[in-house]
Amino acid sequence: MEVELELGKSVEENASTYFEKSKKARKKLAGLHAAIIETEKRLEELKQAIPKEQQKKGKKRKPKWYEAFHWFYTSDGLLVIGGKSAQSNEVVVKKHLQNGDLFLHADIQGGSGCVIKQGEQGTQKTKQEAAVFAATFSKAWKQGMAGVDVYAVIADQVSKHAPSGEALGTGAFMIRGKREWFRNTPLACWIGLQIEQGIPKIISGPEAAIKKQAIISFNIVQGNQDGNTVAKKIVKLVKPKLPAGTKVSVDAILKMLPSGAMELSS
Repeated sequence: MEVELELGKSVEENASTYFEKSKKARKKLAGLHAAIIETEKRLEELKQAIPKEQQKKGKKRKPKWYEAFHWFYTSDGLLVIGGKSAQSNEVVVKKHLQNGDLFLHADIQGGSGCVIKQGEQGTQKTKQEAAVFAATFSKAWKQGMAGVDVYAVIADQVSKHAPSGEALGTGAFMIRGKREWFRNTPLACWIGLQIEQGIPKIISGPEAAIKKQAIISFNIVQGNQDGNTVAKKIVKLVKPKLPAGTKVSVDAILKMLPSGAMELSS
């Protein structure tokens, strides 16, 4: 270590100079240490404050993949998805219909192509609930029909090619072989509220499934009101059940409703 000495000063004077410098350095070091402690304390306070700020803004959750479609979980816990358009039906069948699944469709032009994941293992109750779902999200609702026939087939019976080998249009499929029929299936829609880890989630589907899974539910029937009006009423009705700092949007409810006029059942 090199020490710089001033030749014009005595040894004692040089020693006194370095002693004063060391005192100042120790003071600076003590101040730096205190600043570090204060900074760490402030960082911890900020960490604790983040959840509170998030709560003020409203908690959000990441949607599951199947929420891009019509969907619900049956009373037995099986996932059912359905297309929202011809293009969406195409995706449901091409990407998500697999061996072991069941495909359902209302026997009417214009409807949701529905898939029960692992539906071949499902109970008759599961298939009946999925049939109600397929009926509800078909043109039968908009046409004011009370019921419509629905069929179910296994995945291998669904094809994109006609018997001539010609490819079918978007959302159109060829069904081969015997079908399982659910005759005159009623149209029925229930909207419910779930709470997942303190975050609200809107679900819809047949009565038995929704009542089992929701903390509060509402019966939607065919009527003379538009979906937006009904959704706004539901937003007000679920508000008392929501965790502090959370909310349900009109759009979240609209996504879960069938297409056509409706109203809340009293």
